[in-house]
Amino acid sequence: MSAGRWSVRAQWGTTLWLTAVWVLLWGDLSVANVLVGLLLGYLVTHGLRMTPIDFHGRLRPLGLAHLVGRFLLDLVRASFEVSMVALRPRHVPRGAVIGVQLRSHSDLYLTMTAELCSLVPGSLVVEAHRVTGVLYLHVLDVEQSGGIEAARQVVLDQEARVLRAFASDEELAEAGLSTRGGLRGGTAPGPDRTTSTEVRA
Repeated sequence: MSAGRWSVRAQWGTTLWLTAVWVLLWGDLSVANVLVGLLLGYLVTHGLRMTPIDFHGRLRPLGLAHLVGRFLLDLVRASFEVSMVALRPRHVPRGAVIGVQLRSHSDLYLTMTAELCSLVPGSLVVEAHRVTGVLYLHVLDVEQSGGIEAARQVVLDQEARVLRAFASDEELAEAGLSTRGGLRGGTAPGPDRTTSTEVRA
């Protein structure tokens, strides 16, 4: 495939991805909303001069199906949990800002992981460091999430599903993941894997 054809396909792929994010953010799957998302995605990808992102992976249909299915499941579950937090009388959520060291330093995978984590109610990415590969997220209720480590593991699991859907064998090996699932080593590499700052909600 020529570089020109790959560039065109990548741009339209980005347009469709931005359209999906637009529809999810609005929560309205209508023809008008999809058309607006397509228009905005087209303007962003074709009208703005953006630094190209190298993609060395490959699409894995089973991994993509698992990524989408689990995301939809998390979306429903988290929406229910957040509604329960809002409806519980005299309950003060114990929020926290946590820093999670991702396995991959790819801008593409970091962005996809950050977007998916932000779209799930109850967590929001407040900062992402490209150089270090660290995501900082605000967690609405740490106790309901199972604690700091459990909230951190949710992010790492999300990244693992992204990698198993799009990464090459070499990228999976560098991240300590196998193509069939499972993590070698159990935690992300690096001496400062997680930091957290508790804040009262």
